[in-house]
Amino acid sequence: MYSGGVSIYKNIITLLIQFSLINVFFFIGLALQDVTNLPIPGSIIGLIVLFIALQTGIVKLHWIEKAGKWLLAELLLFFIPAAVGIIQYPDLAGWSGFQLLLIIFISTTLVMWVTGIVADQLAKRRKEETD
Repeated sequence: MYSGGVSIYKNIITLLIQFSLINVFFFIGLALQDVTNLPIPGSIIGLIVLFIALQTGIVKLHWIEKAGKWLLAELLLFFIPAAVGIIQYPDLAGWSGFQLLLIIFISTTLVMWVTGIVADQLAKRRKEETD
């Protein structure tokens, strides 16, 4: 029974360390955005830097994998404040809201369609390379 408690603490410490590493890249992105004055949010720059670090092997996937999986699993919670904030704008329930929903539907459909095409092309290319 005691070893189970140690395992929980080990998992918590692992998650905290991994979150800290992800936050390091977030702050690197903020610093780069501040220095370069790029019109891209620092958080996005940080994600790009983290992606490059993962691709080059500077950062190993298992160093951030558990925290990343947890963040993805709880992603919906990060959108709740934005969804609740919409309540402050009752005019969105009318024609403007319909237009907004139509734009969201069309753009989501296009993104899914283009993603499917790209994934299909990549799968075909990968299959050709292995044959």
